[in-house]
Amino acid sequence: MQVNRRSFIKAGSVAAVGSIILPPFMQSCQYIQISESVKSYLDHFEVSTEMLQKVIATAMSKGGDYADLFFEHKTSNSIGLEDGKVNRAYSNIDFGVGIRVLKGDQTGFAYSENITLNDMLNAAKMAANIANSNAEFNVGAVNEKVPASYYNITKKWSDVSVKDKVPFVQQINDKIFALDEKVIKVNAFLNDDTSYVLFYNSEGRLTYDYRPMIIFGAVCVMQNSDQIENAYSAHSFRKGFEWLNEDLVDELAKEAVDKTNILFEATKPKAGEMPVVMGAGGSGILLHEAIGHTFEADFNRKGTSIFSDKMGKKVAESFINIVDDGTLPNDRGAINIDDEGNDAQKTYLVKDGVLNSYIHDRISSKFYNVDPTGNGRRESFRNIPLPRMRSTYMEAGPHSKSDIIANVDYGVYVDNFSNGQVQIGAGDFTFFVKSGYLIEKGKLTQPIKDINIIGNGPQALADISMAASDFKIDKGTWSCGKDGQTVPVSLGLPTVLIKKLTVGGTNG
Repeated sequence: MQVNRRSFIKAGSVAAVGSIILPPFMQSCQYIQISESVKSYLDHFEVSTEMLQKVIATAMSKGGDYADLFFEHKTSNSIGLEDGKVNRAYSNIDFGVGIRVLKGDQTGFAYSENITLNDMLNAAKMAANIANSNAEFNVGAVNEKVPASYYNITKKWSDVSVKDKVPFVQQINDKIFALDEKVIKVNAFLNDDTSYVLFYNSEGRLTYDYRPMIIFGAVCVMQNSDQIENAYSAHSFRKGFEWLNEDLVDELAKEAVDKTNILFEATKPKAGEMPVVMGAGGSGILLHEAIGHTFEADFNRKGTSIFSDKMGKKVAESFINIVDDGTLPNDRGAINIDDEGNDAQKTYLVKDGVLNSYIHDRISSKFYNVDPTGNGRRESFRNIPLPRMRSTYMEAGPHSKSDIIANVDYGVYVDNFSNGQVQIGAGDFTFFVKSGYLIEKGKLTQPIKDINIIGNGPQALADISMAASDFKIDKGTWSCGKDGQTVPVSLGLPTVLIKKLTVGGTNG
């Protein structure tokens, strides 16, 4: 896709931490031969390798240990339906470059919404001030890295008009109303993003990425006598327009109606400590919140995570393997490269019950003297990368779902969550459960809804006594917040039994 950035970029500005300094010594740049693939990205951003080298030399001119440039062009579109009509639409274009300089574990950072050479040099001067010595940086050869391709698509969202999308949003509305006479309202939505990324660093690594994203779903509101309930169903993937079809509309509509219907019958269980069975798929929020965040290396490097002294130690039963993976095809959490230019990979955080790896970015991998895991992620070019999850899941276990439920005399089965949070230091977490079932004498009985589950991450991990062979990745619209930044993620789990968690319910 060829885009003239001057046709849509607003008047540029530079935002940074630091102060303007005198122009640094500039090194001469080298003539580079590059492939057509990377040339298309250079053309897209209207930059050259010579420009990149000049900016990097400026960023390194005060004695930094390392510097990188992160270019991003992101187009976002959304349409929404309410009261039977598509009545809202939104589009946004974001464009710019973030320039980072590292000195030890300290970061200098600036960004510019204009990417003329002068604007980038000014931003680079600001970021360079994290260091404080005059230094001569010798620009090396450009090392082009062709990324993997984990989300091949047939038709790009940039080639699709609003009128092509509207019928699908209308169809899901009509399907939901047709499924149940109790439906009184539907809010349907279709959001698509297209991001182009170009990356270059002081080590000469030059790479790029194309990142599509789609979210499609609906909120269903139903009324039965005086009782009104609502639930939603939405799927999200790195896929193109070809993903939309009638079968998908049927699946989402039925899921939204079923999730809402069950709430009319649901009650709250008795509050207290009890066994909790986490259903396959969306219950992976347990791994993300209670365990995943505490495995992020910045928290461990600073000693704030409860797992900071547990590397190589047994933290779970031997049948438990927990993975953070950026390579799942078309997955919402997939990335071809991370936002530090590193290859995505599959990383075993827990292997055979033993803590095997943290989730690393460049700073933490250097601190621990290990290779990066491809987890340096940022919300946009305006942010610095942090160690962040991608798709975090537990692999299949040796048990069956039926045997797990049969092992519980009294407890709860949960598989539909709306949110969660964790206190990193202590590892304490809480989840809000939208719906599930009571377990009585080894059987699923009464539906339950609107309860909190409270526990401690390391203890919950140690208390997983059974794991089924029904592992799946959830298809939902999960996003992860950290230090004011939000990135798309996914999560998964087989059905597991946790010996004891605190369940918020009634006192009766």
